[in-house]
Amino acid sequence: MTSLREAGRALRRRPLGATAGLLHRTFSGSGGSPRRRVSGFGEEPESWAGAPGSDAGQADAGAPQRTLGEAVRLLRGGRAALGEVADRLRGPAPDVEVPDGAGFHTHSFACKAGARDYRLYVPSLVTRRAEGLLLMLHGCTQSPEDFAIGTDMNALAEREGLIVAYPAQTSAHSMMQCWNWFRPGDQMRGAGEPAILAGLVEHLGEVYGLASGRVYAAGLSAGGAMAAILAETYPDLFEAVGVHSGIAPGAASDVLSAFAAMRGEFGHAGELERDAPLPRMIVFHGGADRMVHPANAERIVRAARARLPQGEIREEEGYAPGGRAFRRLLIEGGGGVPEVESWMIDGAGHAWSGGRPGGSFTDPEGPDASKEMMRFFLREPVSRAA
Repeated sequence: MTSLREAGRALRRRPLGATAGLLHRTFSGSGGSPRRRVSGFGEEPESWAGAPGSDAGQADAGAPQRTLGEAVRLLRGGRAALGEVADRLRGPAPDVEVPDGAGFHTHSFACKAGARDYRLYVPSLVTRRAEGLLLMLHGCTQSPEDFAIGTDMNALAEREGLIVAYPAQTSAHSMMQCWNWFRPGDQMRGAGEPAILAGLVEHLGEVYGLASGRVYAAGLSAGGAMAAILAETYPDLFEAVGVHSGIAPGAASDVLSAFAAMRGEFGHAGELERDAPLPRMIVFHGGADRMVHPANAERIVRAARARLPQGEIREEEGYAPGGRAFRRLLIEGGGGVPEVESWMIDGAGHAWSGGRPGGSFTDPEGPDASKEMMRFFLREPVSRAA
């Protein structure tokens, strides 16, 4: 394995950005060079082994250069945190039970930006036209099947007549099966993973005749970070977005800044300065999350609030039935109803609040994030022009 001493010598010879791959392999326990995968859309670089699932060689040229000590601290901290999930790397897909007449189908979608497989839940009531679409983005080491079981979102979609798409991020694109939320090329409209996911949504909208304003997205951890990126890059496509234990767009631009953001250290990373309104947003985060610091939820909410007209802000406290205490922040946008909701759950870790024990990264004791997100998504939308 590449030694830390070798990485240190390399850092003294050249900038950190040029040796990011070497440092990353030092802590991921991997050697060699990144391979290239040839697809129908040209050559795409595969990720370096390790987490947060990056192509570590794609460092942002404008990112601040860090000292070796800072780099070592961040990479050690990142490896320690992600070590908690490394043993959960995807095995055989679990069986997902569906009611009579419903389906949980396997498909693949391809566009100029790339391709992904996905699972699609189609409720028993849906034939040709669905009431809406929910895009569900899993976290690192999870699979669509695992995420569907843990969130129990299919059951809620069955009652509401929504189709649910679960895109799959595989080790071909990220060794830990994370969405690449920190890479500059995956934080913009018209390119990378946002373009693939938006293309999938548009494709399904055509197939199922979705009405405008009936498309939603939600994700956990790296999936939550990507959901927040979709809110920024495709606000015209999504009516509302749910971010659970996620990270704000623009908080990172390479591997080291990603680990820093996960620790709640944002350094020189500024919040995105954009004027376009965001979709309505609901945010969940565990107050005791050791994987992604709760400061990330505050950053997401602050950025969303800055785009709204001045409205009433209310804070509530409560308890989940037989479970955890929580604080809920409700931010209106001038229309008399909340445009942003933020749930901070006391004592909860890095897990889907109120999730089912059959899935990974779930916390059955918390308030039910799935039910609350579905409620928030399906309420009568308020005109942003008003």
